Amino acid sequence: MRILKTPEPSLPDTSDRLSRRGLLGAAAAATAVFALPRMAAAAAGRLAKPVRIGLIADLHHDVMHDGLARTAAFVKAMAAHRPDAIMQLGDFAYPNAKNKEVIDLFNGAHETSLHVIGNHDTDSGHTQKQCLDIWGMTGRYYAQDIGGLRLLVLDGNDRGSPTHKGGYPSFVGKEQTEWLKKQLASVEGPVIVVCHQPLAGASAVDNAKEIQSILGEASDKVLLAINGHSHIDDVLRYKKVTYMHVNSASYQWVGGSFLHDSYSKEIHAKHRWISYTCPYRDPLFATLTVDPESLTIRVEGQKSEWVGPSPAELGADQDPTLTDGEQIAPRIRDRQVKRIAP
Repeated sequence: MRILKTPEPSLPDTSDRLSRRGLLGAAAAATAVFALPRMAAAAAGRLAKPVRIGLIADLHHDVMHDGLARTAAFVKAMAAHRPDAIMQLGDFAYPNAKNKEVIDLFNGAHETSLHVIGNHDTDSGHTQKQCLDIWGMTGRYYAQDIGGLRLLVLDGNDRGSPTHKGGYPSFVGKEQTEWLKKQLASVEGPVIVVCHQPLAGASAVDNAKEIQSILGEASDKVLLAINGHSHIDDVLRYKKVTYMHVNSASYQWVGGSFLHDSYSKEIHAKHRWISYTCPYRDPLFATLTVDPESLTIRVEGQKSEWVGPSPAELGADQDPTLTDGEQIAPRIRDRQVKRIAP
């Protein structure tokens, strides 16, 4: 991440990041506005009424000392927003008996409680089968209809990438890409594609270009692709499809070179991995609403602050395409995807 210590950080030099055209200039504004392609707007218009989804990403309950409280705050907020479904975007809580309370809290918060498998959900010997069984998933990738909106949920943890460079797998394999093509061919839309790992931008899956081509060919149906994993707040567009990174509910990872205490020594003694992070004081989450009448997508996010030093104050510099105070920030910005005029 690129840490700039100027009050008004400049944007990275990429024409695909949507915040480039006027969005950063309005960074202090409550809502950032970007465009929904005309054909995709027509797909949104097929809905009978607005569809709202509550989103939370990268809780990392097994890292944080207060994951249960963060989940409870999300659940309380969703009770007020009354979405049509809620979804956690991966790196949630190990699928085991120890985490039953937080898993049950999430699953019991809505009759349509959806899950995405993250790369860390199978740490410490846990398996995808445990995720399916204990979280209550129908499959590691699946389709879900919500009020006429089709969610296509992918598993970005496939092995077999020809360009894998080590670390966790980050790949959508052939079985899934063929399934994705068939799903997109069989539905009129609207569609939102979901994956824990990004399908575009920072930390994207190894075969991101392949996925972007598949979605680009169905850009008349695909309203949005959303992900967690990156712990950033960002929006980009490739091949007429908008990609949104949903920030972590809990923290920004800075790694072992920047170990520090943000909480009391007692908390850090029991939860040692927190020292590798810059935590957010309050949990971050969002609601996403697709409105067929106005032909817009609205994202209502949360804003918090750092607990202890920020990545910039620590001097962390892990990705030159990302800027402190822009993509790296304790917030999920309100956003609105508006229809392009014919």
